[in-house]
Amino acid sequence: RNCSPAPLWFSSLQGPFALHFLALTFPLVALGFSDETLERATKSEGYCSRILRAQGTRREGYNEFSLRVEADPEFYKPGNNYRVTLSAATPAYFRGFTLIALKEGKEGDKEEDHAGTFQIIDEEETQFMSNCPVAVTESTPRRRTRIHVFWTAPPVGTGCVILKASIVQKRIIYFQDEGSLTKKLCEQDSTFEGVTDKPILDCCACGTAKYRLTFYGNWSEKTHPKDYPRRANHWSAIIGGSHSKNYVLWEYGGYASEGVKQVAELGSPVKMEEEIRQQSDEVLTVIKAKAQWPAWQPLNVRAAPSAEFSVDRTRHLMSFLTMLGPSPDWNVGLSAEDLCTKDCGWVQKVVQDLIPWDAGTDSGVTYESPNKPTIPQEKIRPLTSLDHPQSPFYDPEGGSIAVVARVVIERIARKGEQCNIIPDNVDDIVADLVPEEKEEDDTPETCIYSNWSPWSACSSSTCDKGKRMRQRMLKAQLDLSVPCPDTQDFQPCMGPGCSDEDGSTCMMSEWITWSPCTVSCGMGMRSRERYVKQFPDDGSMCKVPTEETEKCIVNEECSPSSCLVTEWAEWNECSASCGMGMKKRHRMIKMTPADGSMCNTETTEVEKCMMPECHTIPCMLSPWSEWSDCSVTCGKGMRTRQRMLKSAAELGDCNEELEQVEKCMLPECPIDCELTEWSKWSECNKSCGKGHMIRTRMIKMEPQFGGAPCPETVQRKKCRIRKCLRGPGLEKRRWKEAREKRRSEHAKEDVDGELYPGCKMRPWTAWSECTKLCGGGIQERFMTVKKRFKSTQFTSCKDKKEIRACNVHPC
Repeated sequence: RNCSPAPLWFSSLQGPFALHFLALTFPLVALGFSDETLERATKSEGYCSRILRAQGTRREGYNEFSLRVEADPEFYKPGNNYRVTLSAATPAYFRGFTLIALKEGKEGDKEEDHAGTFQIIDEEETQFMSNCPVAVTESTPRRRTRIHVFWTAPPVGTGCVILKASIVQKRIIYFQDEGSLTKKLCEQDSTFEGVTDKPILDCCACGTAKYRLTFYGNWSEKTHPKDYPRRANHWSAIIGGSHSKNYVLWEYGGYASEGVKQVAELGSPVKMEEEIRQQSDEVLTVIKAKAQWPAWQPLNVRAAPSAEFSVDRTRHLMSFLTMLGPSPDWNVGLSAEDLCTKDCGWVQKVVQDLIPWDAGTDSGVTYESPNKPTIPQEKIRPLTSLDHPQSPFYDPEGGSIAVVARVVIERIARKGEQCNIIPDNVDDIVADLVPEEKEEDDTPETCIYSNWSPWSACSSSTCDKGKRMRQRMLKAQLDLSVPCPDTQDFQPCMGPGCSDEDGSTCMMSEWITWSPCTVSCGMGMRSRERYVKQFPDDGSMCKVPTEETEKCIVNEECSPSSCLVTEWAEWNECSASCGMGMKKRHRMIKMTPADGSMCNTETTEVEKCMMPECHTIPCMLSPWSEWSDCSVTCGKGMRTRQRMLKSAAELGDCNEELEQVEKCMLPECPIDCELTEWSKWSECNKSCGKGHMIRTRMIKMEPQFGGAPCPETVQRKKCRIRKCLRGPGLEKRRWKEAREKRRSEHAKEDVDGELYPGCKMRPWTAWSECTKLCGGGIQERFMTVKKRFKSTQFTSCKDKKEIRACNVHPC
């Protein structure tokens, strides 16, 4: 058998661990090793420095085997743990393997060449090599398709790391230096703590840019079927802002503020908006969009929520978040998205797919987990598919989480002098042009729509250009080959009091409410005002009107019989939160008719009001509380938990249970020892002199489950009948006493016959042996019927039995 050192089969990996690995994998004879060679190699080789060549076939580029790091990262964070999986695609398999981690450019012949440390997950599958403890191999050679280990990333300053694997299948060794069995991970810059891949640079763009954010939720039962909450699924209201780099709404690796916490746990944007507005110098626009109930509907049924915002040179970042509900504290969003380009321009369009992240304030693992505050609070982090087996996103193979939403950010206008005069594309040239109004309806007859909704309010409240929108619903498409136009229509607009012809750049406030009518009866005038919020930059005067008047009628016919009434007050809120309701408004009688007649004027007005359909607003419930304590301190009992109705009861029928009761089992209740009553005292055991008497009791129930132990079962007390006489007549006296005793026994036998009329009984048998040697046992004796008289009818003529305690001393 020839076995001499030869070229390495694992490029850039040297050491006796490969020899050890091959020896574990298949018989040494098959590979061409002798016992002598193996022993010599083991003793002579240094730290992972050389291996012997196996007598097998080598193959490169075999792609049925793959090495994968959890979440497929490009970078590693020093000190973090990563799950590493080596797998074979069906029907392939492998018998043995080797796994190492090397610093980039190192050969592996020194201890410092290796990077990070492996951790064994399953000792039946994997182990460290005895001759090279930094490498991992199989525990036993057998067919397998997958193994898992943990790898702890090396400390800061290590640089890039190469994870390498080799596969042994029968007599073929598969390996790769560049491919599916090799992974390269580089160290992530510690400055950014995993928050961002690149630093935020200063913006050099000029002027301002306006953007529209559109949010497309993709979280549905079809895309995420595991434990999907059918009734209460929704996206909370979107909240965010355009801001400078001096303000952070949220970031990976940071801690959630109280505002972020309330969005994450309750879906409430109120506190978050308050926090944003407090940073007025760092924030240009607050971004807000309505919540979505349910979480997903086709776009032809419900338009995707959108919001418009502006950015400038100092406030060129955009952040937002929205809660995925119900959930413990899971959200999606963008953090510090930079809309300024390095060419001093404004980004045209951003499209970003979103996966959920954990705010670090609640430790629940399912959509509807009960409240479980995380103490201390943890850092914000992305959810992964290996967080918890009960997680709706769990994947035992560590695959990536399916996208739950997509956000599209489009530039819709630029204002002011721009630094970058070269258009990004054709869309840039026409970005600020107003589309022509459609003169006629080009809807095909095969598309059946609902009527257009009224126009929405203008997106701009100032004299800047904005847009307004109307919607309609596609009810039927009679011919699928003929496409149907959009269900949304947009139209350019400006804020109240502005017009396209008015070139003023004044920024105006909203109109203040109308003043009371100048007369109390008949026709008069009323007015309203607004004020200038910002004057033109060139110092010119504002030409936009700041006051407006109109006619008003309090009572059309004023006569001696007319009532003087106030103007109508504002309408009350609708009586229903969803569906059809009623609303009222009131006015008061200021003066009764001069002729003394009654007022026939209505002082209350009622009209119908329509709120969103009730079935679109599901029953909103708080998470379940923790289970109460068991109703008993031991044994079987009951416990309860409750939840509260968060939405108003009038939103619709809510048939969900608000309290749950279940059985609970605590350790068995202690059972104390139970005894019979004491027997009568026995006769004195001496006929003269000092003696003792005893009495006993029996154990009816042994103590259980820590109950009170049994007390004594035998008691003794002294007895003395008479003094014993001493002298020559002692023997004679003893003989007489024995004779008297025999006579008494015969007499007792006769008495026993008399005690049980109709039968004659045999004497008592001797006591049986004690059932226990110590700790209290039992003895028995019996009296049987010797003779029954024929004439007897007494039922008492039957065998007798007596029991007594014995060996009551402790064991």
